[in-house]
This record gives sequence, C-alpha cells and structure tokens, in this order.
Amino acid sequence: MIAHEIEYEIKGNEMQFVEITLDPREAVIAEAGAMMMMDSSIKMDTVFGDGSKKSGGFWGVLGGAAKRVITGESLFMTSFSNTGYIKQKVAFAAPYPGKIIPIDLKNYGERIICQKDAYLCSAMGVNIGIVFTKKLGVGFFGGEGFILQKLEGDGMAFINAGGTIVKRSLMPGETIKIDTGCLVAMTQNVHYDIEFVGGIKNTLFGGEGMFFATLTGPGDVWIQSLPFSKLASRVIAAAPHTGGRQVDQGSILGTLGDIFER
Repeated sequence: MIAHEIEYEIKGNEMQFVEITLDPREAVIAEAGAMMMMDSSIKMDTVFGDGSKKSGGFWGVLGGAAKRVITGESLFMTSFSNTGYIKQKVAFAAPYPGKIIPIDLKNYGERIICQKDAYLCSAMGVNIGIVFTKKLGVGFFGGEGFILQKLEGDGMAFINAGGTIVKRSLMPGETIKIDTGCLVAMTQNVHYDIEFVGGIKNTLFGGEGMFFATLTGPGDVWIQSLPFSKLASRVIAAAPHTGGRQVDQGSILGTLGDIFER
C-alpha cells in the first residue's frame, strides 16, 4: 500500500485547521463536513465506505462502510482530488477547540489506534478500520467503549483532540494512568487496560470517576487535556433549563421583556 504524498500546514491556535497542498492527480480523504475551503481545481466526490479504494470489490467497500457504522460515523466519506495542472490547496477544520495532530504512519509501524471520533482526514491510500477491545472491563468502563479506530498505511493522517495535547513515549514496562476520556491515540504495541480507582471516598467524591485507563509501553501515547465529552457535559450543566424558551442572558431587557410580553 502506497499512499499519496501530500504537503500540509497546520494553522491557528485554539481552533485549528490543516491546509493540504496537492500535486496534480493527488487526493486526500476526509470525514463528511470537515472541508473548510478549497481551490477551484479541487474536485470533491462523496464515496461509500472509508474512501481508501482498497481491493475487494463490492464486498470490500460494503465492509468498509459497515465498520464506519459500527464506530458511529457516517456511511460516507469525501475525497478531494487535484484535477488541475498546478498545485492546489484544500483545508479541513477541527470540529471543536483543540489541536490537530499530524501523524506520518510510516514512523509508527504503519498503524495507529485512536478514539473513534478523533480522525479528521488523511492522504488517499490510508485505510480506516476498527479494533475491538479484548476485555469486557475495558469495553464497559474504558471511556471509549468496545471499539476504537485503526488507521493503517504509509501516508499522513490527521487526528483532532480537545485542549492541549501531550505525547508520551513509554519505555518497555513503563505504565501511566490517565482519565479514561483523555486518551486520543496510541501506537499498536501499547497495552491498554483499566484500573479501579479504589476507596469509597475516592470513588464517590474524587471527581475522577470509578476507573483509570492504564497504558503500558513500549510505544507512544497522545493525551488530550479536554475531552469533548467533558466539555459538552459542562456546557449542558451550565445551560438554563427553560423548556425550550430562549433566555436573554446578560441583558436587562431579558426579564423586563418577559413582563411586558405577559
């Protein structure tokens, strides 16, 4: 498998996007709705399945689509190819505040395991598959469920995560404990398991949940400081419960207006 060689530049700070430069006849695939802007000679095509164009005919394509449904993603992906005679650019934006992580799969054994909503885009030729966690405990309490995404190939892939990103390189036998939702990605040799926090007070009042994720080397691990699930829960908790009515926060007329409406 030989993926297209692409050039890229990541722009922005807290709300990043990646700008990819394509030579003629080069292409990139992305999640549906990720495109931000593109040059005039870029052709967009919606493809069924994971967009990798791997062999296997109809059943191979159907299998790729089934894997995407299992991970909770859309049945379709989008390919962007340069149909012109000069270099053209296409840009993809992260869906929430955080960072975009560029990963050259050739440097990581041509395989990366990541959380199921981390994938943003990749060079044509990269396969997007699934990995089932082997233990029921990890599946129920590991924060990512039974299924993780698998990116395979020898090209560039881009994943997005929330907040600040930390990369840790673990030595053989070295273990770190992290919040179950903070795992973004890991290399294939990292052993992933969970561990009970321990203690009634820690479990009920520690604020860290009942379990840690334990990651044991050798390998590399990418960790996010603000998982989207945690951000969403804070937003929901802070949102006023108005039964569908709009609340004019920060405005004096918000309350007075309601009085005059009645």
